[in-house]
Amino acid sequence: MSATISNCFHGCVNDAAAAQQMGEEYMTAVSKIVASHTVNELYGAQVFDEPAINMAPAPYEKWLTCRIAMEEYGHHVHFRRLAEALGIAEEKLDPKARHLSIFEFKMEDWPDFLAVKALADLAEIIQMEDLLECSYFPLRSLAEKLMPEEKFHAGFGRNRLEQLSATPEGKMQAQRSVHRLFAVILPFFGQSQSKNNELFRKWGVKQRSNAMMRGDFIARVQQLCDDLGIERPPVPESYQADLHEFEAAASAAR
Repeated sequence: MSATISNCFHGCVNDAAAAQQMGEEYMTAVSKIVASHTVNELYGAQVFDEPAINMAPAPYEKWLTCRIAMEEYGHHVHFRRLAEALGIAEEKLDPKARHLSIFEFKMEDWPDFLAVKALADLAEIIQMEDLLECSYFPLRSLAEKLMPEEKFHAGFGRNRLEQLSATPEGKMQAQRSVHRLFAVILPFFGQSQSKNNELFRKWGVKQRSNAMMRGDFIARVQQLCDDLGIERPPVPESYQADLHEFEAAASAAR
Protein backbone atom coordinates (compact mmCIF):
# COMPACT_ATOMS: atom_id res chain seq x y z
CA MET A 1 0.00 0.00 0.00
CA SER A 2 1.13 3.54 -0.71
CA ALA A 3 2.12 5.59 2.29
CA THR A 4 -0.43 8.19 3.40
CA ILE A 5 1.08 11.65 3.72
CA SER A 6 -0.16 13.77 6.62
CA ASN A 7 0.19 17.54 7.08
CA CYS A 8 0.57 18.18 3.34
CA PHE A 9 1.12 21.69 2.05
CA HIS A 10 -1.97 23.02 0.24
CA GLY A 11 -0.91 26.56 -0.64
CA CYS A 12 0.18 28.15 -3.91
CA VAL A 13 3.76 29.21 -4.63
CA ASN A 14 3.66 31.84 -7.33
CA ASP A 15 7.21 31.95 -8.71
CA ALA A 16 10.83 30.89 -8.29
CA ALA A 17 11.54 33.59 -5.71
CA ALA A 18 8.64 32.38 -3.58
CA ALA A 19 9.85 28.81 -3.99
CA GLN A 20 13.24 29.83 -2.62
CA GLN A 21 11.52 31.30 0.43
CA MET A 22 9.72 27.98 1.03
CA GLY A 23 13.02 26.36 1.94
CA GLU A 24 15.37 23.63 0.77
CA GLU A 25 12.89 20.74 0.84
CA TYR A 26 10.41 22.54 -1.36
CA MET A 27 13.11 23.64 -3.80
CA THR A 28 14.41 20.08 -3.98
CA ALA A 29 10.95 18.70 -4.72
CA VAL A 30 10.12 21.21 -7.45
CA SER A 31 13.58 21.10 -9.00
CA LYS A 32 13.56 17.30 -9.31
CA ILE A 33 10.26 17.35 -11.19
CA VAL A 34 11.23 20.24 -13.47
CA ALA A 35 14.66 18.77 -14.26
CA SER A 36 13.13 15.38 -15.09
CA HIS A 37 10.64 16.88 -17.54
CA THR A 38 13.29 19.13 -19.07
CA VAL A 39 15.57 16.19 -19.79
CA ASN A 40 12.97 13.69 -20.89
CA GLU A 41 11.07 15.98 -23.26
CA LEU A 42 14.33 16.62 -25.12
CA TYR A 43 15.55 13.05 -25.17
CA GLY A 44 12.17 11.71 -26.27
CA ALA A 45 12.10 14.10 -29.22
CA GLN A 46 15.63 13.08 -30.18
CA VAL A 47 15.30 9.28 -29.96
CA PHE A 48 11.64 8.77 -30.93
CA ASP A 49 9.91 11.68 -32.65
CA GLU A 50 12.62 12.96 -34.98
CA PRO A 51 13.69 9.49 -36.23
CA ALA A 52 10.02 8.57 -36.80
CA ILE A 53 9.70 11.21 -39.52
CA ASN A 54 11.67 8.95 -41.88
CA MET A 55 9.55 5.94 -40.84
CA ALA A 56 6.23 7.63 -41.60
CA PRO A 57 4.56 5.85 -44.53
CA ALA A 58 3.02 8.87 -46.31
CA PRO A 59 3.43 12.66 -46.55
CA TYR A 60 0.46 13.37 -44.28
CA GLU A 61 1.88 11.17 -41.52
CA LYS A 62 5.30 12.77 -42.01
CA TRP A 63 3.73 16.21 -41.61
CA LEU A 64 1.95 15.26 -38.39
CA THR A 65 5.07 13.55 -37.06
CA CYS A 66 7.05 16.71 -37.79
CA ARG A 67 4.43 18.62 -35.80
CA ILE A 68 4.75 16.19 -32.90
CA ALA A 69 8.55 16.47 -32.92
CA MET A 70 8.31 20.27 -33.01
CA GLU A 71 5.88 20.32 -30.09
CA GLU A 72 8.00 17.93 -28.01
CA TYR A 73 11.06 20.11 -28.55
CA GLY A 74 8.86 23.04 -27.56
CA HIS A 75 7.92 21.26 -24.33
CA HIS A 76 11.61 20.95 -23.54
CA VAL A 77 12.10 24.66 -24.15
CA HIS A 78 9.24 25.55 -21.79
CA PHE A 79 10.46 23.25 -19.01
CA ARG A 80 14.02 24.49 -19.45
CA ARG A 81 12.84 28.04 -18.81
CA LEU A 82 11.35 26.86 -15.53
CA ALA A 83 14.64 25.10 -14.73
CA GLU A 84 16.66 28.23 -15.42
CA ALA A 85 14.34 30.32 -13.25
CA LEU A 86 14.88 27.86 -10.40
CA GLY A 87 18.66 27.91 -10.90
CA ILE A 88 18.95 24.19 -11.62
CA ALA A 89 22.55 23.23 -12.40
CA GLU A 90 23.37 22.50 -16.04
CA GLU A 91 24.71 19.01 -15.30
CA LYS A 92 21.27 18.00 -14.00
CA LEU A 93 19.79 18.88 -17.39
CA ASP A 94 22.06 16.68 -19.54
CA PRO A 95 19.86 14.03 -21.22
CA LYS A 96 22.82 11.75 -21.99
CA ALA A 97 23.62 11.50 -18.30
CA ARG A 98 20.12 11.58 -16.77
CA HIS A 99 17.33 10.00 -18.79
CA LEU A 100 14.69 7.38 -18.10
CA SER A 101 15.05 3.71 -19.05
CA ILE A 102 12.12 4.03 -21.48
CA PHE A 103 14.44 5.82 -23.88
CA GLU A 104 16.54 2.67 -24.24
CA PHE A 105 13.62 1.11 -26.15
CA LYS A 106 14.78 0.30 -29.69
CA MET A 107 12.15 1.64 -32.08
CA GLU A 108 12.26 -0.60 -35.14
CA ASP A 109 9.34 0.45 -37.33
CA TRP A 110 6.27 2.66 -37.72
CA PRO A 111 3.99 0.51 -35.49
CA ASP A 112 6.60 0.86 -32.73
CA PHE A 113 6.34 4.66 -33.01
CA LEU A 114 2.55 4.48 -32.86
CA ALA A 115 2.86 2.44 -29.67
CA VAL A 116 5.33 4.97 -28.25
CA LYS A 117 2.82 7.76 -28.83
CA ALA A 118 -0.17 5.80 -27.56
CA LEU A 119 1.55 4.46 -24.43
CA ALA A 120 4.48 6.71 -23.56
CA ASP A 121 2.48 9.88 -24.09
CA LEU A 122 -0.36 8.35 -22.08
CA ALA A 123 2.14 7.87 -19.24
CA GLU A 124 3.15 11.53 -19.62
CA ILE A 125 -0.51 12.58 -19.56
CA ILE A 126 -1.00 10.75 -16.27
CA GLN A 127 2.02 12.57 -14.84
CA MET A 128 0.75 15.93 -16.11
CA GLU A 129 -2.75 15.30 -14.76
CA ASP A 130 -1.13 15.15 -11.34
CA LEU A 131 0.61 18.49 -11.97
CA LEU A 132 -2.70 20.24 -12.69
CA GLU A 133 -3.04 20.64 -8.92
CA CYS A 134 0.65 21.33 -8.28
CA SER A 135 1.43 23.85 -5.53
CA TYR A 136 4.11 25.49 -7.72
CA PHE A 137 2.03 27.76 -9.95
CA PRO A 138 4.47 27.99 -12.93
CA LEU A 139 4.55 24.19 -13.16
CA ARG A 140 0.78 23.87 -12.81
CA SER A 141 0.26 26.55 -15.45
CA LEU A 142 2.67 24.87 -17.86
CA ALA A 143 0.95 21.50 -17.41
CA GLU A 144 -2.37 23.13 -18.31
CA LYS A 145 -0.80 24.71 -21.40
CA LEU A 146 0.87 21.53 -22.68
CA MET A 147 -1.90 19.04 -21.90
CA PRO A 148 -3.80 19.53 -25.21
CA GLU A 149 -0.64 18.78 -27.18
CA GLU A 150 0.12 15.67 -25.12
CA LYS A 151 -3.44 14.46 -25.72
CA PHE A 152 -3.01 15.06 -29.45
CA HIS A 153 0.20 13.00 -29.46
CA ALA A 154 -1.38 10.10 -27.58
CA GLY A 155 -4.49 10.30 -29.76
CA PHE A 156 -2.34 10.22 -32.89
CA GLY A 157 -0.82 6.92 -31.75
CA ARG A 158 -4.10 5.44 -30.59
CA ASN A 159 -6.04 6.37 -33.74
CA ARG A 160 -3.42 4.92 -36.05
CA LEU A 161 -3.12 1.75 -33.99
CA GLU A 162 -6.88 1.42 -34.44
CA GLN A 163 -6.47 1.79 -38.19
CA LEU A 164 -3.61 -0.70 -38.19
CA SER A 165 -5.68 -3.20 -36.22
CA ALA A 166 -8.39 -3.27 -38.89
CA THR A 167 -6.62 -6.22 -40.58
CA PRO A 168 -5.37 -9.45 -38.99
CA GLU A 169 -1.79 -8.71 -40.05
CA GLY A 170 -1.99 -5.16 -38.72
CA LYS A 171 -3.51 -6.36 -35.46
CA MET A 172 -0.52 -8.67 -34.97
CA GLN A 173 1.85 -5.76 -35.64
CA ALA A 174 0.00 -3.53 -33.16
CA GLN A 175 0.02 -6.23 -30.49
CA ARG A 176 3.74 -6.89 -30.97
CA SER A 177 4.62 -3.21 -30.59
CA VAL A 178 2.35 -2.60 -27.60
CA HIS A 179 3.63 -5.69 -25.79
CA ARG A 180 7.28 -4.84 -26.53
CA LEU A 181 6.89 -1.35 -25.12
CA PHE A 182 4.57 -1.98 -22.17
CA ALA A 183 7.07 -3.61 -19.83
CA VAL A 184 9.70 -0.98 -20.67
CA ILE A 185 7.38 1.86 -19.66
CA LEU A 186 6.28 0.50 -16.27
CA PRO A 187 9.41 1.68 -14.36
CA PHE A 188 8.74 5.21 -15.73
CA PHE A 189 6.60 5.99 -12.68
CA GLY A 190 9.33 5.25 -10.15
CA GLN A 191 9.41 2.87 -7.22
CA SER A 192 6.06 2.05 -5.65
CA GLN A 193 7.45 3.03 -2.25
CA SER A 194 9.44 6.18 -2.91
CA LYS A 195 10.93 8.76 -0.56
CA ASN A 196 11.04 11.25 -3.43
CA ASN A 197 7.34 10.76 -4.11
CA GLU A 198 6.55 11.22 -0.42
CA LEU A 199 8.47 14.52 -0.54
CA PHE A 200 6.57 15.62 -3.66
CA ARG A 201 3.22 14.88 -2.02
CA LYS A 202 4.20 16.45 1.28
CA TRP A 203 4.75 19.77 -0.50
CA GLY A 204 1.81 19.47 -2.88
CA VAL A 205 4.04 19.23 -5.95
CA LYS A 206 2.39 15.91 -6.81
CA GLN A 207 -0.86 14.41 -5.57
CA ARG A 208 -0.71 10.65 -6.13
CA SER A 209 1.75 7.91 -5.29
CA ASN A 210 3.87 6.26 -7.97
CA ALA A 211 1.94 3.04 -7.35
CA MET A 212 -1.42 4.70 -7.99
CA MET A 213 -0.24 6.37 -11.18
CA ARG A 214 1.29 3.14 -12.48
CA GLY A 215 -1.89 1.24 -11.63
CA ASP A 216 -3.91 3.88 -13.49
CA PHE A 217 -1.60 3.50 -16.49
CA ILE A 218 -1.90 -0.28 -16.54
CA ALA A 219 -5.70 -0.07 -16.37
CA ARG A 220 -5.83 2.43 -19.26
CA VAL A 221 -3.49 0.30 -21.40
CA GLN A 222 -5.63 -2.75 -20.73
CA GLN A 223 -8.70 -0.82 -21.90
CA LEU A 224 -6.79 0.33 -24.99
CA CYS A 225 -5.91 -3.27 -25.83
CA ASP A 226 -9.54 -4.32 -25.40
CA ASP A 227 -10.61 -1.50 -27.73
CA LEU A 228 -8.01 -2.56 -30.33
CA GLY A 229 -9.04 -6.20 -30.05
CA ILE A 230 -5.54 -7.34 -29.09
CA GLU A 231 -4.36 -9.38 -26.14
CA ARG A 232 -3.49 -7.50 -22.97
CA PRO A 233 0.24 -7.55 -22.17
CA PRO A 234 1.12 -9.50 -19.03
CA VAL A 235 1.57 -7.40 -15.90
CA PRO A 236 4.82 -8.29 -14.12
CA GLU A 237 4.20 -9.71 -10.65
CA SER A 238 6.16 -6.86 -9.07
CA TYR A 239 3.56 -4.35 -10.36
CA GLN A 240 0.32 -6.28 -9.87
CA ALA A 241 -0.20 -4.77 -6.41
CA ASP A 242 -0.15 -1.29 -7.98
CA LEU A 243 -2.96 -2.24 -10.35
CA HIS A 244 -4.99 -3.79 -7.52
CA GLU A 245 -4.52 -0.69 -5.37
CA PHE A 246 -5.70 1.58 -8.18
CA GLU A 247 -8.69 -0.63 -8.97
CA ALA A 248 -9.71 -0.72 -5.31
CA ALA A 249 -9.47 3.08 -5.03
CA ALA A 250 -11.40 3.57 -8.29
CA SER A 251 -14.11 1.19 -7.11
CA ALA A 252 -14.40 2.96 -3.75
CA ALA A 253 -14.74 6.34 -5.49
CA ARG A 254 -17.71 5.25 -7.58
